[in-house]
Amino acid sequence: MNDSNVKSDRFLLLVVFLAGIGTLGIEMVMPRTLAPFFGASQPIWAVVIGMTLAYLAIGYRLGGALADRSPDERILYRLIAWAGLLCGFIPLISEPILRAAQQALISVAAGGFIAALIGVILLFAAPVILMAMVGPFAVRLHIRRASEGVAAAGRTAGSISSLSTLGSIIGTFLPVLVLIPWIGTELTIYLFSVFLLVLGIIGLRDWRYLSMLAVVIALAAYTLFSTPVIKAADCYNCTLVAETESAYNYIQVATQDFQYVDGAVDPRVVLVLNEGRAIHSLYRLRYRETGDPIDLLTDGGPWDYFSVAPFFYPSHDPSSVQSLAMLGSAAGTTPKQFLAMYNPMMRIDAVEIDPQIIAYGRQYFDMDDNSPRHPNYRAHAQDARYWLAGNDQTYDVIGMDAYHQPYIPFHLTTVEFFREVKARLDTDGVAVVNVGQPPSGDDSLVNALATTMRVVFPQVFVITTLDATNAILVGVNQPVGDGIAHFEANGRRMTVPALQLVMGWALYGSPTPIYEFTPDQAQFPPFTDDRAPVEYMIDMMIFREATR
Repeated sequence: MNDSNVKSDRFLLLVVFLAGIGTLGIEMVMPRTLAPFFGASQPIWAVVIGMTLAYLAIGYRLGGALADRSPDERILYRLIAWAGLLCGFIPLISEPILRAAQQALISVAAGGFIAALIGVILLFAAPVILMAMVGPFAVRLHIRRASEGVAAAGRTAGSISSLSTLGSIIGTFLPVLVLIPWIGTELTIYLFSVFLLVLGIIGLRDWRYLSMLAVVIALAAYTLFSTPVIKAADCYNCTLVAETESAYNYIQVATQDFQYVDGAVDPRVVLVLNEGRAIHSLYRLRYRETGDPIDLLTDGGPWDYFSVAPFFYPSHDPSSVQSLAMLGSAAGTTPKQFLAMYNPMMRIDAVEIDPQIIAYGRQYFDMDDNSPRHPNYRAHAQDARYWLAGNDQTYDVIGMDAYHQPYIPFHLTTVEFFREVKARLDTDGVAVVNVGQPPSGDDSLVNALATTMRVVFPQVFVITTLDATNAILVGVNQPVGDGIAHFEANGRRMTVPALQLVMGWALYGSPTPIYEFTPDQAQFPPFTDDRAPVEYMIDMMIFREATR
């Protein structure tokens, strides 16, 4: 083999490695493109991975057939260049396509999965298929030039597959850990688009293809300067204040002019994540003026009920509640209520996996953690279970509200997890879990989680929120007897108006009265670390809602 062929082969192998980076880089951008519209749940990831595998299969087959028919190295570089060009159109067309898919299926709860599938097919099919054609094409070219010919086919295919996989490893971590957090999804897509175009142009050595690069640069300039926000605020009567993409979420902060039936307007700041189908934190700005804890209440939202969970114990007084660990604290709605209702000096550890949400909490939601006013309030940017396992303190209340809408992370729903929670409770402590339920009243997830908690805690009580879209499960650390009677008695003696109001909502305002969950009510096996089909159960709930 002459020096020219050696250099060409080396460059071909380098191209295979770099193409692997580009292929997986594009795939890792897919879920971030979908997240603002359909979330980032496991089914969405299943769509991304499943469709990527389908595209790769198609690309491998087409690439092998094309290479056998026309084993021309220039065709390989044209494939890469065209893949880069098509990537450059994704940011421009993704918003209208995904928005249309979301709106068309918004009335069908199960539509997120279907719409995500359609969106991925439309947006990413062509560039991924073109990039998948590179591997088999490179194998064919390398074998044709190898002096051993077909005798080297196995070694050639193995080397090229290995190089492509090594590149894919880099392509997996580079956008997730570096590019998206630093420059955002759109710029990351354009960066990969330019990267592939430059790679193709270098291989072709045909400067006419620079026109493709000019098109992508023009598209990038148009997209980035004409669309200053990823999407408008999702919630009703909201104005977008800030948005960003973190390593975990697409995050929006918005102001909301909430209007009551009597026409009164209540200005609020809300936190919306990913597809925007739920509000994850809410702060009523009136509290800045009044300092009244009642003005921190959220009209019977799930956050309000964490504060009244300790009162299933007999003769329980607010002064006995001195500490809270909030797992999934978001921008700090529940900790702020506890500090206002109980004691500004109480010990609070708020755990939120996304540090950018914590930063927005401090900037827009008056979190005031680790401040002179609340010196014992700490925010921790960690996974809730990991943090709990490494913490040796005990608490009067451990709250859990770690939704990744509409799913709860499975490792925060198991018997093993609740045993860790129980070990961190004080003698009269309570574990409190927020569980979503559909408007139809399907309580299968509530039943499964209550069954799981009942394995660990001697008694479990269920409070339904005012709008019946959430159930609050309360596990007590020691038997309390008739906890509901104790709750009523504590409510009559309550001297803190905000707590008294929420206890009234819990007792008399909900369409479903407070009840104790007993083992004979269990309909499902308890969840364990080995088997916790949370996603499946929620998917079935969504499917049942859709069929209704």
